[in-house]
Amino acid sequence: MKKVLLAFDKFKDSMTAKTACVVAADALREAQPDWSTLGTPLTDGGEGFCEIMTEAASGMFKQIPVLGPRFRERVALIGLVSLERVPAPARALLDLPATGNLAIIEMAQASGLELLRRHERNAMDTSTFGTGELLAFVIEQGADAILLGIGGSATSDLGLGALEAMGLQFFDSEGRGLNQITPTTWPDIHHLDGTLEHPARVGLPPIRIACDVTNPLLGENGAARVYGPQKGIQDADQPYLETQGHRLAAMLCQYFEQPASLLETPGAGAAGGIGFGLMVAAGAKLVPGFDLVSTWLELDKHVAESDIIITGEGKFDASSLQGKGPFSIIEIARANRKNAVHLFCGRVDLSNIDELRGEFLDFSATSIGHPDWPLEKNLEQGPTRLREAILNQFS
Repeated sequence: MKKVLLAFDKFKDSMTAKTACVVAADALREAQPDWSTLGTPLTDGGEGFCEIMTEAASGMFKQIPVLGPRFRERVALIGLVSLERVPAPARALLDLPATGNLAIIEMAQASGLELLRRHERNAMDTSTFGTGELLAFVIEQGADAILLGIGGSATSDLGLGALEAMGLQFFDSEGRGLNQITPTTWPDIHHLDGTLEHPARVGLPPIRIACDVTNPLLGENGAARVYGPQKGIQDADQPYLETQGHRLAAMLCQYFEQPASLLETPGAGAAGGIGFGLMVAAGAKLVPGFDLVSTWLELDKHVAESDIIITGEGKFDASSLQGKGPFSIIEIARANRKNAVHLFCGRVDLSNIDELRGEFLDFSATSIGHPDWPLEKNLEQGPTRLREAILNQFS
């Protein structure tokens, strides 16, 4: 009997990681009913992060009303887990104690790009306020520590919206309070006031941010320059964001008495700079995202116990080699030296895929998208195409 590990990441706009694992398991059950399967959905800190990490630690969920990236009401999910249920290597990576309550927050639930219609995707007018509402809620409820996943954001606001929701106050030159801060309103900000600390407790709980992005806050490799275009930021907006971003970043550092060197911290530019804002104002620390997920989900152990690895994501290309889930799973399997590895993606767009094939006795890479269909139809038919591809491969 073969043991199969199903470790899919999300197929953006088509399937969640969890759905892909379920579809693959059902197809394998039909193709090879004697094989056993284990589904381990992957996450990069974006969509699915809260659900995947919370379920893996046998936690519970709460639904919290928040304002989305354009200040529309929505309901976001948070996870609550006992630190005793988190594998010791993951706790060590987070630098957290063995006991207490950990709140898990997914930025995409409150401030995610996928919450917006395509014509609404413009980070000049979006805010991380809803993510701040989630942070404020779990702080008020007495969480001993917070884990925040910041993938899939619709924002590029230095985390100012989140800090606003957590208690930081913004004023113009006349002393009038400013609300619903977005990059468009940045020039109005003259000074800051307030605190993030909740009156019912002393200090803030430790905040850990799962992040694999290494970009600094500003400059050619900064948040707006690298990730802004996919969030609707135009080239003409870049000088404005650079100038105003530097001014407000310096203002934050001065107000919270933190060194300006934090602007250059690798990862400060992740998710439009929310990592920077929370580092300065709340003492947050960045942790390597996939390393955390890998230890939390015990991927090394599951790979070692499996004969076959089936993984995949929406698009497998050169960017997938920069630490994304499926390639990281492939690397673990390569080090293990005994697994067959099969990759199923919406599209495989990598010229040197044969170099991966040479590392395994059995390796395949399959594009499940129909080459003659438009993107919208392939996205809609993603689950069916994945099922058919697995049946063809393993029947």
